[in-house]
Amino acid sequence: MKTLGTQLALFLDEPQLRRNLGVLWKFILLVVVVIVFCTVTFQIIMTRVEGQEHSWFAGFYWTMVTMSTLGFGDIVFETDLGRAFSVLVLGSGVLLLLVVLPFVFIRYFYAPWLEAQVRLRAPRELPASVHDHVILCDYDVLAPGVIEQLQLHRIPYVVLEADAERATRLRGEGIQVVYGDIDATRTFERVGVHRARLVVTNLTDVQNTNIILTVRELSADVPIAAIASSEDAVDLMELAGADHVLPLRTRLGEQLANRINAGHAQTHAIGHFRDLVLAEFPVLNTPLAGKTVRETKLRELLGLSIVGIWEKGALGPARPDDVLTEHALPIVLGTAGQMKELDELLYIYDTNWNPVIVIGGGKVGRAATRTLQRQGVTVHMIERKEKLAQLWEKVPDRMFVGDAANRELLEEAGVHEAPAVLLTTNDDAMNVFLAVYCRRLNPDLRIVSRVTHDRNVSSIQRAGADLVLSYAALGMEAILSLARERTLVLLGEGVELFEEVVPLGLEGKTLAESKIGAEVGMNVVAIERDGELTPAPMADEILEEGTHLYLIGSPDQLQEFKKKYRGP
Repeated sequence: MKTLGTQLALFLDEPQLRRNLGVLWKFILLVVVVIVFCTVTFQIIMTRVEGQEHSWFAGFYWTMVTMSTLGFGDIVFETDLGRAFSVLVLGSGVLLLLVVLPFVFIRYFYAPWLEAQVRLRAPRELPASVHDHVILCDYDVLAPGVIEQLQLHRIPYVVLEADAERATRLRGEGIQVVYGDIDATRTFERVGVHRARLVVTNLTDVQNTNIILTVRELSADVPIAAIASSEDAVDLMELAGADHVLPLRTRLGEQLANRINAGHAQTHAIGHFRDLVLAEFPVLNTPLAGKTVRETKLRELLGLSIVGIWEKGALGPARPDDVLTEHALPIVLGTAGQMKELDELLYIYDTNWNPVIVIGGGKVGRAATRTLQRQGVTVHMIERKEKLAQLWEKVPDRMFVGDAANRELLEEAGVHEAPAVLLTTNDDAMNVFLAVYCRRLNPDLRIVSRVTHDRNVSSIQRAGADLVLSYAALGMEAILSLARERTLVLLGEGVELFEEVVPLGLEGKTLAESKIGAEVGMNVVAIERDGELTPAPMADEILEEGTHLYLIGSPDQLQEFKKKYRGP
């Protein structure tokens, strides 16, 4: 807690505040001059015109009583000249004391004082006890999810904020925040950049480049992850000293494109951990459609294990008797060689060679289009803005200009024959509408959509989207993977891969006895014991002390898992 003297010293130390005080003092001097003038004039009129004798203090008293509109009436003028002077004094008092003085006081003293108090309340330094932490340079759309995950994994963090009022508000919301200029070396010294595990620059490309150079002045070793809005900024940020540059919109488009069923049936890798690969593959138009997980015999034939199934926008566990419908998207776990063997089996089966429709010609849509074309898939793009469509006309195989809500335009683009549609507009409400519309026009269509706000995920899933990914979720997973020094595994919106040590409540039980899937909803995809990784463990696997579990589920399910099985 700062003392009053310290607060006053800091308050007076700012140049703008000193200039404000100068204006305030000038006004007070004006009021004093007016009071002296009125007091002297009172004496002259009373003595020479009225013939009354009053002391100088009485004159000052009458002036203050009249200017403040109190008007006790104990001292009065009897002539018209005296009464006219009284009216003049009264008017000047109303103007100066009741109108101008409050405004000047609030504008040039009280308001700056309150702002100074806000700045003083905003934390200016991170405690020295905090180390191995993540520094976020802005509280943007990525920050809430990143902070939640860092807290879930017990990783300390701090957010930098250049606005004192916003820093104070964030602190009141329980966010670990430090107030300071984001491009000043002093700010990064105060947040312990030398002892940090990661610095995340999540502002504009220009600001990020400046921050990278600032951090590198202080530390050549601390890892820096920069969020790039433009692909052209990637090289600049790397030259400035960033260890990891994340063009998230481009990566989001690539992730969306990899979830499309088109052309030959094949696996799409969605993540790696250790020497194993997590991948998805379609069963549409393959002999696997209509079979149960057990009947596929992928474990016996290839050594692959189905660890989850995407169905109607939701990821569920893979039980032996679960049937793989034509629209199911199984997730398999295995080595890169095993995935290649599965691709060789699937290659002869065609899902659909008709053009994929991409709605939205922004950065995400263009990245998705280029990714699909590299896979040999024809792409039709629909863009509402004519100028943007003309600018990027040569990116897709064919560009359609107009509103995607126009049925004739969708039909001309091939919605009835298309294997899939990608909704990449930046408007969540429009994506929800288009999901409903496209699903009605083609019930067999695979719909993959992006969202901007996490709150709209459930809405677009209900609208008919088979898979949803958001910019925030991709950024959160990318930053968390760097903070934890793990490879990125992006399963889907709200679904993650977690690693947990067997809790006390499960030690000595078999995997079947644990009932993790039935009671918590998480799926155990692998276990690690004494450095040996076992993918898709059997139901009779004993969970010994120190065993590591790899689970697929949501953060809420992980919290429930920890709460339920933490033991005595």
